Amino acid sequence: MKKYPSIGVCGLDCGLCPRHYTDGPSKCPGCDGIDFQLKHPSCSFITCCVKKKGLEVCGECAEFPCLKIKRSDEYDKVPDSSSYPTYKKVLPNLIFIKENGIEKFMEQQMKRIEILEKMLENYDDGRSRSFFCRAANTMDISILEHSLEQAESIIKKENIEPEDKKSRAKILKTIVRDDEIKE
Repeated sequence: MKKYPSIGVCGLDCGLCPRHYTDGPSKCPGCDGIDFQLKHPSCSFITCCVKKKGLEVCGECAEFPCLKIKRSDEYDKVPDSSSYPTYKKVLPNLIFIKENGIEKFMEQQMKRIEILEKMLENYDDGRSRSFFCRAANTMDISILEHSLEQAESIIKKENIEPEDKKSRAKILKTIVRDDEIKE
């Protein structure tokens, strides 16, 4: 098993995926996490990278990028309407790991996961998980933190109760959308 199931061998941000935060049988444990093989029995990336070479991700391989990795223009073709456009970050994630190491990448990813979990715990109205996952995956960390601060300020000012997830979600989503446009 991998040390960090929240980052896919192929570069996917598994720890920022809506399926990772789903309850029930469709919950994904992350790349090569517990029971991963039951959901994804034949992953050629895991076979090559983890099992044969003992690596965490393709970006650590001396042969990276190999033929298994798509060209950046192929990842760019994933439609923006995709519910989880993590594929657009695959190559940048692997390149970052190649240049800076897995530990440095994980520092950043753990910050993103922490922000996402705060969003889900305090702002998810039952319909916002994919939106928050996408934001945590694609937006700058400092902008995400700023969005949360702004939302908390408005919620406090308007005296919105923690149980009113619908109002809380609407406030944060509006701020995130505005910040995304500015970015």
